[in-house]
Amino acid sequence: MTVYFIGAGPGAADLLTLRGRDILARCPVCLFAGSIVPRAMLAHCPADALLVDTAPMNLDQITEAYALAHEAGQDVARLHSGDLSIYSAVAEQTRRLDALGIPWVMVPGVPAFAAAAAALGRELTVPGLAQSLVLTRMDGRASPMPPGETLAAFAATGATLAIHLAIHRLGEIVDILTPHYGPDCPAAIVARATWPDERVMRGKLATLVALHEADPVERTALVMVGPAIDPSGFRDSALYDFDYVRRFRGQAG
Repeated sequence: MTVYFIGAGPGAADLLTLRGRDILARCPVCLFAGSIVPRAMLAHCPADALLVDTAPMNLDQITEAYALAHEAGQDVARLHSGDLSIYSAVAEQTRRLDALGIPWVMVPGVPAFAAAAAALGRELTVPGLAQSLVLTRMDGRASPMPPGETLAAFAATGATLAIHLAIHRLGEIVDILTPHYGPDCPAAIVARATWPDERVMRGKLATLVALHEADPVERTALVMVGPAIDPSGFRDSALYDFDYVRRFRGQAG
């Protein structure tokens, strides 16, 4: 018996990976975060699978569900939104599973920041403008930020920022970032990326709050900031340059 943690992607049911789909199709038990995982994804589960919505459950109850499946020798598919590597609460679950001697595997999914970039039609690393991406959040009731991981510290790098779980503190975000990026820095809000009701708001740091006030969202939104969000005047990368000699293209000329 194994618990398979599956990244369900940002929202669209067809962004589930083939590996995730195939595991869903063979697991007799599926635990899913019903508040954010699309129900259409459950169509891949066996017709007689036990489906458990974990939205109203606490960690002890979720762990008990794993333990019951373990006793019965039943594999479990555990669907989490986005990708498991960030803000997934998988670490605390796998720690419990390790203590119980229950095997587990992680199956990656499409992360929310990648879906937001696709909605914007943007590469987030642009030559001469930005070559780094910071995935971060603001501190909150569920999880405080470590002392060194401040938004101001990340802003000082000039990197592209993808700020999760913080749309309710948009004004504070703008105030912190403006001294570092300037009021005219490109910025955007992408809400419910890849869902049917996806919303994209494009602007500048100075206009972001007004844009949000005109069309407010309360959750499931990313704040994206940096020159790469609306690039101009950047140079081509060397990768496809005629004079750039690379392993697979041979000597120029």
